[in-house]
Amino acid sequence: MPGMPASTAPRIGCAGWSIASRDAHLFGPGESMLARYATRFSAVEINSSFYRPHQRKTYERWAATVPAGFRFSVKLPRTVSHDAGLVGTGPLLDRFLDEVGGLGAKLGGLLLQLPPSLALDTRRAASFFAALSRRSQAAVVCEPRHASWFTAQADALLQRYGIARAAVDPARFAAAGQPGGAQRWHYWRWHGSPRMYYSDYPDAALAGLAAQVAARRIPGRAPWVIFDNTAHGFAVANAARLQHMVSDA
Repeated sequence: MPGMPASTAPRIGCAGWSIASRDAHLFGPGESMLARYATRFSAVEINSSFYRPHQRKTYERWAATVPAGFRFSVKLPRTVSHDAGLVGTGPLLDRFLDEVGGLGAKLGGLLLQLPPSLALDTRRAASFFAALSRRSQAAVVCEPRHASWFTAQADALLQRYGIARAAVDPARFAAAGQPGGAQRWHYWRWHGSPRMYYSDYPDAALAGLAAQVAARRIPGRAPWVIFDNTAHGFAVANAARLQHMVSDA
């Protein structure tokens, strides 16, 4: 983006690369939906990995489809976060990390979304984060959804293991609206408000987000903004609008 070093320019994108037909004019030509998506956005969040595994060769194909500067964030499987509750996940992590290794240098980071019922257990969380860090050097962002994760103790734990905490909208707790944890990665996940996954964001909300992103830029690590309000196709238009706001700032 004009006037901004490439290393700190925000990566703005969507949860998935499905393109609504009404937004086709925003994209350049390409042989696949992902290739077309990558003509406009520099990042995407893969959420399907939460529900089912993908073969390594699938990740390799996706990586080969996009430009060199494009990056993927990949959501850890629910078998790790929800079913196992972060306990005894070594074999699950090994499988998942081998699969996403197919992205190579285009792996931007990993997203760990926790269930609302999972309260902070510092021993359990520390064991899991240590196991993950032994296996992967990828940046990790966590989206916890229980109040116990929004405390000084939780923030210190995340910082100790280099784990960022995502800023989300709508926010269940005041602190959830701002990035937390380790400062190596600032990551916003906007799900749609007031109706999650469905609502469009007005310009006033996007302008406020642009200001947050500008205030959180750090040298050498691009902030990410992912729009997850995909149900009615608003994510693409909101991401494109935010691009303009950030580049004009």
